[in-house]
Amino acid sequence: MTDIASPVREFKMPDVGEGLTEAEILKWYVAPGDTVTDGQVVCEVETAKAAVELPIPFDGVVRELRFPEGTTVDVGQVIITVGGAPGSEPEQAAAPQQTEQPAVPEPAQEEAKPAARQPVLVGYGVSEASTKRRARKSAAPEPDAAPEGTYYAPPAAEAPVTAPVNGHTVSRPLAKPPVRKLAKDLGIDLTTVTPSGPDGIITREDVHAAVAPAAQEPAQAVAPEQVAVEAPAPSSDARETRIPVKGVRKVTAQAMVDSAFTAPHVTEFITVDVTRTMKLVAELKTDRAFEGLRANPLLLIAKALLVAIKRNPEVNSAWDEANQEIVQKHYVNLGIAAATPRGLLVPNIKDAHAKTLPELAAALGELVSTARDGKTSPAAMQGGTVTITNVGVFGVDTGTPILNPGESAILAVGAIKLQPWVHKGKVKPRHVTTLALSFDHRLVDGELGSKVLADVAAILEQPKRLITWA
Repeated sequence: MTDIASPVREFKMPDVGEGLTEAEILKWYVAPGDTVTDGQVVCEVETAKAAVELPIPFDGVVRELRFPEGTTVDVGQVIITVGGAPGSEPEQAAAPQQTEQPAVPEPAQEEAKPAARQPVLVGYGVSEASTKRRARKSAAPEPDAAPEGTYYAPPAAEAPVTAPVNGHTVSRPLAKPPVRKLAKDLGIDLTTVTPSGPDGIITREDVHAAVAPAAQEPAQAVAPEQVAVEAPAPSSDARETRIPVKGVRKVTAQAMVDSAFTAPHVTEFITVDVTRTMKLVAELKTDRAFEGLRANPLLLIAKALLVAIKRNPEVNSAWDEANQEIVQKHYVNLGIAAATPRGLLVPNIKDAHAKTLPELAAALGELVSTARDGKTSPAAMQGGTVTITNVGVFGVDTGTPILNPGESAILAVGAIKLQPWVHKGKVKPRHVTTLALSFDHRLVDGELGSKVLADVAAILEQPKRLITWA
């Protein structure tokens, strides 16, 4: 019987957001010759909105990786080709007039195949079972030793990977894809970095420590949860540094320009004594309802804003230019601005208005953790109604925030500092902060904006209003 070769199938760059036109390949998780299964993650890409992992929608053997890491690829372009059946050699599958050989399944591969697979929506994460990768038949080479036209990237912080380099076996250090990319941008060899994470995983802090150990402590003292932005190599004369504007940073810049020159911004400020709020935060940290959760000032500020919106629902609206209508939202998707290595992201907590304080704390913790790991999905950044930006973590008193496109208001929170304050007729040291509310003057007039800001300030000054006003 004549062997019928399995067709070569092409996996094209999908639109992992809404209307995106391109994405940058950050990391390959497979190499030519590897066996892949339906739903297996083959690469990580960065879109204009987030970094996402792409699962392949069919089984087979990898024939070709069309683009190297760091390449920006248009949506619809083929990025990987797969041919043959799992366990078969590509050359034999494509050879004409070959005598058919009895097919003998490989026991190791049969055992490695998942028993069941959940449906996967490309770009929005994959199930835990689908991310388990099969063991390779042979180790893949390092990028600098790979044959021309092939590209390889190791799995993300799963297990030590060994690869032959110039006849020697080299052990790859453990690090997640965002950390590997950061090290690559900073020109750091991960094999020279001392890991401090669990199970010997290299963290972002380890990479920064390798770059400038002396400057690391001052940087962390200002904002320990913030990460340095990408640092490309300087120009030849060392007098200029040119940073390519792409991905999240490019779209964010355009969105801010569109917002600033489309929506008429108005910003109002108020300075408020938040001493009682700080005391409540300390009490929540010992409350059993918050066990395992993070209670901080941002949590109570977010809740205060939600209560203020409930008291002034007209502020939670959007401007429909096409239909010349004001669309009032009866739900609050609360955006939290987050600084990440890839630029500013504003994921939002869906239906934040309906969450209890512990539920809101859990949602905030998950949002921040996901953003830091660079795993915020496009869906998490769509549909926001109002936003909070916490510039206080940088030691800044306040600012004039620009509206997130499509939203009516954004609240900036400044640093909370001990300051001399008149309290009950006497000057005392009190915890004080400055709030700034920017709003779209087409939707929100001065009276409405002032009421919202005053309500937030009143709640933070007297947190018991959370009970009486909620």
